[in-house]
Amino acid sequence: MSITRWEPFRELVSLRQAMDRLMEESFVRPSRILGLFGEEAHPPIDMYQTPNEVVVKATLPGVKPDDVDITITGDTLTIKGETKTTEEVKWEDYLYQEHRYGAFSRSVTLPPALLSEKAEATFENGILTLTIPRAEEAKPKTIKIETK
Repeated sequence: MSITRWEPFRELVSLRQAMDRLMEESFVRPSRILGLFGEEAHPPIDMYQTPNEVVVKATLPGVKPDDVDITITGDTLTIKGETKTTEEVKWEDYLYQEHRYGAFSRSVTLPPALLSEKAEATFENGILTLTIPRAEEAKPKTIKIETK
C-alpha cells in the first residue's frame, strides 16, 4: 500500500468547477431572458483598427439593409434596426422558437480623430462592415533618425 499526500484544495477546485458547470448548463444566459421580455437585443460586433482606418463588423442575420440605421454622434457609433418575421405562426404551434424578432441596438465608443463624414458601410451575407478613415493627425508617423 502506498502513501499519498492529501491535498484539500485540489478537491475544492474540482467542486468549484463542478458548480460552475452546473450553473452554466442549468440556467439560460441573462441576454436570452431579456429577449423574452421584449428588451432590445445587442448584435455581436468586432471592431479593429489599421494604420489608416477603424473597421466595425456587426453580425445581422436575416436583416435587410433598409432596416438598419447607423449614426455617429461625437465618439459614439450606434447601430439600430429591426428583424421581422416572415411567417404568421400561432404561439401554441411552436415546438421551438430560438430566433429573436424585434428591435435591436448596439452602441460603442470609437477611438478619437476619425473622419466620420467619410465613413462607408457595406452589407454582405448578413455582415455589416463599417469603415471609418482616420484623420491625418491620428495616423502613425515614422520618424527617421539622422546620424552625425
